[in-house]
Amino acid sequence: MKSYRIPEKENIDVSAFREPDATFSGYTYADYLNWDFEEIVELIKGKMFAKAAAPNRRHQAVSMTLSRILSNYLLGQKCKVYAAPFDVRFSKDPDFIIIDSVVQPDISVICDQSKLDEKGCLGAPDLIVEILSPSNSQVELQNKYELYQEFGVKEYWIIHPVENTLQINILVNGVYQPSRLFTTGQKVTSTVLPGFELALEEVFEES
Repeated sequence: MKSYRIPEKENIDVSAFREPDATFSGYTYADYLNWDFEEIVELIKGKMFAKAAAPNRRHQAVSMTLSRILSNYLLGQKCKVYAAPFDVRFSKDPDFIIIDSVVQPDISVICDQSKLDEKGCLGAPDLIVEILSPSNSQVELQNKYELYQEFGVKEYWIIHPVENTLQINILVNGVYQPSRLFTTGQKVTSTVLPGFELALEEVFEES
């Protein structure tokens, strides 16, 4: 099994697995570890989703800038920042023996270090940031929203790097409460990172 998730080069078309039908039985983490696809893939409730192999420049610039800002703020604190590629695994099994969801958020902030191992994060990060790209399918986005909500990701940020907008979903009694859209010239805070304040022009205008 591969110890790291970047796939080996192999000429296999995974596009057929993007949206399986209702009779699909599903894949598990054991399958995921043995895949040798050229494309980067994620596993959401047993379904495979192909990701863009190379995010565009704007996507990468926003990701790197925000990762740097978060890392600088959290320097010396217990919460840690990880940027993709970084596996986050979810399971209803309390022992995580059967895992049917493995995703690679663009940015993950994890404050409970007991969730970290050599392969990534086991369980919900405190904060997840996803940066949209043309390759994101609506099915993928909806499934991720439901996955993060179900497993208790406290904050889920969705950034549109072309429109320069950010929406923050805050988990309240198990249900996400979405914010209005924030944009350049505005500041946002985080319920899971006390004292953190982000001026959005730092992210969008530097990118």
